[in-house]
Amino acid sequence: MCLDFVRTKVQAGTQPWKGAYDQMMASKYASLTRTAKPRAVVEYGSYSNPNNGCTDEREDAIAAYTLSLAWYITQDSRYAAKAVEIMDAWSAVIKDHTNSNAPLQTGWAGSSWPRAAEIIKYTYTGWPNAGRFATMLRDVYLPEVINGSNSNGNWELSMTEAAIGISVFLEDRTSYDKAVTKFRGRVPAYIYLTSDGALPKTAPGSGLDTRDKIVNYWQGQSTFMDGLSQEICRDLTHTGYGLSAISHIAETGRIQGQDLYLEIADRLRHALGLHAKYQLGEAVPSSLCGGSLKDGLGPVTEVGFNALHNRMGIAMTNTQTLTEQRRPAGTDNLFVAGETLTHADNPA
Repeated sequence: MCLDFVRTKVQAGTQPWKGAYDQMMASKYASLTRTAKPRAVVEYGSYSNPNNGCTDEREDAIAAYTLSLAWYITQDSRYAAKAVEIMDAWSAVIKDHTNSNAPLQTGWAGSSWPRAAEIIKYTYTGWPNAGRFATMLRDVYLPEVINGSNSNGNWELSMTEAAIGISVFLEDRTSYDKAVTKFRGRVPAYIYLTSDGALPKTAPGSGLDTRDKIVNYWQGQSTFMDGLSQEICRDLTHTGYGLSAISHIAETGRIQGQDLYLEIADRLRHALGLHAKYQLGEAVPSSLCGGSLKDGLGPVTEVGFNALHNRMGIAMTNTQTLTEQRRPAGTDNLFVAGETLTHADNPA
């Protein structure tokens, strides 16, 4: 991701970057009057019950990232100082994530924090507590996400995204390599290709060793097609979380000199295309989730589309239509934010 490219486009008033920038700056996440709401223990139960500090943590992390982008584009140091203030508030207080959804919560917040921290660390000189923030990521976040999860695939993918980002910030090659191994085991278990055979692949250690177990894990779907995701019959929203995390992980790897897109391009292009097609309104066949899909994908296609279509030259008609139709892509208020601004047609 080249932020100089973004800054140049915004300063020139060029679309879609200027519109995406204006949307970001008008959001609550870019506010210079924001007050962080840290707590020592963030508790996240199933179906957000209880939700003790979860929304605050996720939104403060997105705000720190948004403010760091605002700083880089505007070069107004007030935005960097506010990002630092939010990161410092949390690193001074948080000790743990608890309850059943703790791994997912840690994955979501832990995906946004390193994005903010990377920008501030390398472009701003006023962060004396950067070491404390690194300790927070190492001691509170990384242990919760590094070993993955055999829950639904979007869990492990979001957790792996956090683990990858944190490992890069900490310059921890051992954790980075472990997270990449998780990624390589999970992506083929999340997106099906006909070349996989009669049944989808399973992630290492999943225990899914019979057809019935696999079909049940795939939400009862027993007919498989190129690009099908493990959670499509659950809903498109959770599917979007998984596809977004896959794109983010591959993007981070590429920036680090390890082009993971080469390994997952065929799966990701088919998955984005299939889900975009139905999001655009094509009739769902009865063989797919009984002919009905729930909810929507969310703002999750920009990163993968830019990588596969613009950089690798892969034709992606449905994904392109959906992506351009939805610009500027906003935020899901969980771990995705501002990706039209940062990734639309970005060559770097």
